[in-house]
Amino acid sequence: MWVGSLELDILLGDVRSLKQKRSVVRPVVAELRRRFEVAVAEAGHLDLHRRALVGVAVVAADAGHVVDVLDACERLVAARPEVELLASRRRMRGPDDE
Repeated sequence: MWVGSLELDILLGDVRSLKQKRSVVRPVVAELRRRFEVAVAEAGHLDLHRRALVGVAVVAADAGHVVDVLDACERLVAARPEVELLASRRRMRGPDDE
């Protein structure tokens, strides 16, 4: 079993309130869930208006599949015009990790 996680640090466009932030972040999170069947949530920068940290997790039997899904998730977020991907961080855990 392989477990992969991805942290996406994103900068939001012209957002002036937490309510506006939710209206930008929620569709991104929903699309990731729907298209890739991954676990995803806003996981950081909760009190900042223009920043969001989105966490994505995937479990699969094959490491290659985990990498492919995380790559696709990162590309989807990077392609969204209303957000700017500042950084991404990836972690993988496999059967030999403790």
